[in-house]
Parts: sequence; C-alpha cells; structure tokens
Amino acid sequence: MEKTLRYTIDELEKILKIPSPSGHTEYLKDHVIKELKSLKVDYQETHKGAIIATVKGEVTKEHRTVSAHMDTLGAMVKEIKSNGRLKFDPIGGYMMNSVEGENCVIETLNQKQFSGTFFTTKPSVHIHSDAKKIDRSVENMEVIIDQKVTSVEDIEKLGISIGDFIFLDPRTEIHENGFIKSRHIDDKAGVAVMLGLIYDLKKNKKKPFYSTHFFFSNYEEVGHGASASIPEETKEFLAIDMSTPGDGQSSTEYHVTICAKDSTGPYDYSLRKKLIEIAKEHKINYKVDLYPYYGSDASAALRSGNDFKAALIGPGVYASHGYERTHEDAIGNTLKLGIQYLLSE
Repeated sequence: MEKTLRYTIDELEKILKIPSPSGHTEYLKDHVIKELKSLKVDYQETHKGAIIATVKGEVTKEHRTVSAHMDTLGAMVKEIKSNGRLKFDPIGGYMMNSVEGENCVIETLNQKQFSGTFFTTKPSVHIHSDAKKIDRSVENMEVIIDQKVTSVEDIEKLGISIGDFIFLDPRTEIHENGFIKSRHIDDKAGVAVMLGLIYDLKKNKKKPFYSTHFFFSNYEEVGHGASASIPEETKEFLAIDMSTPGDGQSSTEYHVTICAKDSTGPYDYSLRKKLIEIAKEHKINYKVDLYPYYGSDASAALRSGNDFKAALIGPGVYASHGYERTHEDAIGNTLKLGIQYLLSE
C-alpha cells in the first residue's frame, strides 16, 4: 500500500495544479485519460464530458460504481468595466473573503491566458476609510488584470470577453511531514484516490469482487455531477469526496470519514454499516460524521432516480471551499477503505 500511497500523492500534486472549474475540465480530463491509458484500463467518455473507467471483477452480472469529481470552484467574466477591470460570477459556493487578494488566470476562448488578482472595489486602507468594513460580496469584488488596460476597448483588444473562465491559483504545497495545502483538494483528492485504487488493482493483479466502474464526474460543484450515464448494472454507488473537520464535527485531517447523512438526507444504512465493519476489521482509522451543508455525486445520482444503495466516504479536508488543508494519513486511510471495499463481497 505504501507504493500506492506514494503514487496517489504524486498524482494529487499534479492534478491540483491543473485548472478544472465546473464547465471547463478538459485539461484535467486529458490528464486522467493519459493516466488510464498508462494503467491499461478501459474507459469511455460520456456526452457530458465525464470519464467512466471499468475494471472487470470476479462477478460480472452485478456492478459497483465509484465516483469522484474533477470539477472545482472557479469564476467567469461577467462584465468588463469602463475602467478595464472585470466583474466576475462565481462557479460553485465560496466566501468572497477567501479569494480576496488571490491571484488568478483569465483564459480566452482561443486559450490565451492573462494573470490577474481578485480585489474588493476598495482595496486600500490608505484611500478608503471603509476598506476594512466593506461587505465581502461578489457585488463589491473585481479582478484586476496584469496588463496596461484602462477601458473596455483595451480589454477587448486582448481577446477577453464575457463568459471567459477564471482559474483560481491553487497555491499547492506538499510538505515532508505529510501535510498538503492547496485550493481544490475538494475533490482532486478523490480523483487521486480513484486513480490510486485503479493503480493498486492493476499493479498488484487484484480483481475487485464485482466489476467496478470509476466515474470521474465534471459538474458536481454545480449540482449535477453523476446525475446521468451511470452503468445500469450498478447495485452500489460509492462517492469519494472530502469530509469536513471543524467545530461540532468528528472528522479530522488524518482519518477517512464515512458520511451518515448530508443536506440531502441519510445515506444507505446497510452500506454504511458494511463500510464501518470493513474499517474495523482492517484496523483502518475512520470516523463517522454528518455534513449539514453538503451534497455529493451520490446524492445527485439518487435524485436522478437511480435504484441502488449509495454511500459517501472521503479524507478530512480543513477549510473546505477555501484554502484547504489535509494530511496524507487521510488519503492513505481512504485508499485502504476503498480497496478493501472493492475486494469485499
């Protein structure tokens, strides 16, 4: 499992640096496909842009599907202001104070990229008496581009237009003591874990008990990630996404968490119980938790009318939807639970 963990952390570092906001996941999709090819895994692309990789199991009549989402938070150009600054519209839910002062990249439709920074409209305490008090709402935020621009025409000459994507700088740091800091650990940690599970199965010549589909979704942050194209033979669906440590939570940055309930309701009781039993049997460090303001690929799949049992697990990720932090222990425990689940009946 140590080789699998090292592979997973290496993959996580790579994919954290690949921009993939909801609606623009092509760069990360290309990377995942390249990795699946190197692992010699069959895959298909859905019309919506998701990837489904499949590993044949001992039992082929009934299947499992495991999911993680490639898409992250981001923004789009909403308006070009008369002074050459950009109003933006967020993709996904995040606090404006979490992006204030952060660097970003604006990408045009022909893939030209320009650096910029998120600011409030009153960013200087030496000019604005209410700089500290201004409401950190999207109406009071803007992006300033690192170009000599002072008008709408200047911006348009660069090729920037309304609807262009804005990538948040992930500021990824991987530390020797196991701590991982970056934006978008939600849910690129899950994507890396799924690749790690496939790596472990292929490199160690293991067969999952049931044929298993690995569903890399691409619209989870906006609510409809795994809402379509799930293989109809699926009897169990396991989402791998972050858990949320903090006040009132049992989750930590060192455990895998098994979610009992999120904002959409309880997950399947028998499948949750089975995951807990697997964790206990194999001495995997786990927690059970509830996420009151949270939805997942599993909940999107259930809302779409799919008839299967669903569960949710994931590594603890502190400061979710901000500048996030986790630890490789949480990644390792998620890998261990995932592989033992796949091998179980």
